[in-house]
Amino acid sequence: MKPLNARSYRGPVRAVVTDLAGTVIDFGSCAPAGAFVELFARSRVTVTPAQARGPMGLHKRDHIATLAALPEVAAQWEAAHGAPCGEADIDALYATFIPLQVACLADHGDLIPGVVEAVAALREKDIRIAATTGYNREMLETVLACAEKQGFVPDAAVCAEDVAGGRPAPWMNFRAMEQLGVFPPASVVAIGDTIPDIASAVNAGVWAVGVTETGNMLGLSQAECAALNAGEREHLLTEAADLMYAAGAHYVINGFQELPGLVGQISRAMVEGKRP
Repeated sequence: MKPLNARSYRGPVRAVVTDLAGTVIDFGSCAPAGAFVELFARSRVTVTPAQARGPMGLHKRDHIATLAALPEVAAQWEAAHGAPCGEADIDALYATFIPLQVACLADHGDLIPGVVEAVAALREKDIRIAATTGYNREMLETVLACAEKQGFVPDAAVCAEDVAGGRPAPWMNFRAMEQLGVFPPASVVAIGDTIPDIASAVNAGVWAVGVTETGNMLGLSQAECAALNAGEREHLLTEAADLMYAAGAHYVINGFQELPGLVGQISRAMVEGKRP
């Protein structure tokens, strides 16, 4: 077999590595945002939904630590507990978070419209599909069970605790590629709805595709999104896309349903010698 490497590869996309919440399931990525708000409320600390969404995409323990380090959150914590939030507190919060998150995942387990059809179109092109997530293994299995009932079954699935470090490190992308048996990075598209998703893809040297409408960047449920007028929607989508491009995204789309057409575009670009 001719060696496949970033310099010589001039073929089509061979794999898609996709985030889960906000990208293929849970329109608006509502499950994790709500769980973080509730988690801190139980410790007498107020975290707003906007603050809870800020670190989205990170390993969930890292997410908690990032929230706890916000100045306004840190001040509340010290006032409520008489000392700064330390590593032992983060560990305790994460231990509380796990069952809290698992309990609400099934309530936010609907696939995003168009995902099943998009995956079928990708597989018609012999493109393999892997899923990655900042959830732990128990959360991942819960989400995958919901997704399977609706027709979405990835060829591989990797969570943050499977690797040395979660996003923005590239390790989940690399582990997914290893499980799929697909390389080089130039033949892989990674898609997600958060800035850490984009950073992880860029760090892995794969094609980085951002999602705006269905995920964390807008942070709206499907009903809330549908209620926007055309001007509001366009403004929010443009603002979200600008942030993702600034983070290094090669392309930004509204939702996963647009991915098959974009993958065709990327494949044509690679045949012409372009690289991520």
